[in-house]
Amino acid sequence: MKVLVTGGSGFLGQALCQALLAEGHDVSSFQRSYSHALDAMGVRQYLGALHDVSKLHEALQGQDAVLHNAAKASGWGVWQDFYQSNVLGTQCVIDGCRKFSIKHLVYTSTPSVVHQGRKPVSGGNEHNTPYATHFSAHYARSKKLAEQAVLTANSESLQCVALRPRLIWGPGDTQLLPRLVARAKAGRLRFIGNGQNSMDCSYIDNVVSAHLLALQNLTSQANCAGKVYFISNREPMPIADIVNGLLAAADAPLVKKSVPFWLAYTIGMLCEAVWRILNLSSEPPMTRFLAEQLSTEHWYDCSAAERDFGYRPEITVAQGLRRVRAALHSKGTV
Repeated sequence: MKVLVTGGSGFLGQALCQALLAEGHDVSSFQRSYSHALDAMGVRQYLGALHDVSKLHEALQGQDAVLHNAAKASGWGVWQDFYQSNVLGTQCVIDGCRKFSIKHLVYTSTPSVVHQGRKPVSGGNEHNTPYATHFSAHYARSKKLAEQAVLTANSESLQCVALRPRLIWGPGDTQLLPRLVARAKAGRLRFIGNGQNSMDCSYIDNVVSAHLLALQNLTSQANCAGKVYFISNREPMPIADIVNGLLAAADAPLVKKSVPFWLAYTIGMLCEAVWRILNLSSEPPMTRFLAEQLSTEHWYDCSAAERDFGYRPEITVAQGLRRVRAALHSKGTV
């Protein structure tokens, strides 16, 4: 099968491309910049922005399925950029799939679309956790609109499914772990609250497996068509254990200090105001959304994914941490 991965040069995108190739698929990627890693894999590359319709159509033509993973993922920025990349870009992918009679679309969403500020979620599922009605971050709002567009687009001619993986990490991570390590070494990491609020996370191989299983189901039984699914390791644990587990794997200083939520939230508001006034493009060290996310218990039930397309996380958190440590040692970075 010919499969296009949008955002194939990113952390999850590369892992998806590699797994698809291992299954014998003809794999292409659509992303903004050329990737030497994808070239080494033998992945055909198309370059451009999602809203550049002519370039996107060049990549879509002749494909059988699309794994739409590309997105602007940041805790800061102007709404128009998020709208253009995540909302308009996703609609362009949907329209292109229809134009070229592509039958299957797997969309990478996020649990942030249902995050309601300080409201805790313990074992929430796809039916009892409605979309948030207020967002303190453009990213979550834009992903909600994009997810809704994908689910609405589901039909007999274009079967769509949306996955919500939670906090992806693993060897090759270029975002989460490097940021944690850099801040820990600089002495700039604190837990918000006591660090005992439970969260779930997702090892990279498990997320890849969920995408491939969903695609396989779309092309056969289509039990998952038109639906959305939470994806995680199914091992909720205190955020302190997750963060310090990752830092220990990288031989970085562990986090031992904390700040109360009200202080972190206030700092977030002040940072946002300063960044907005000065028109800074960098990401603030704290935002209201980040303070809420890091201090609130929220973990989700993945049983629907197991029921509908057989998703079961194969790599535990402990196994994943050992793999991360081994990968960093092999590169000589720890």
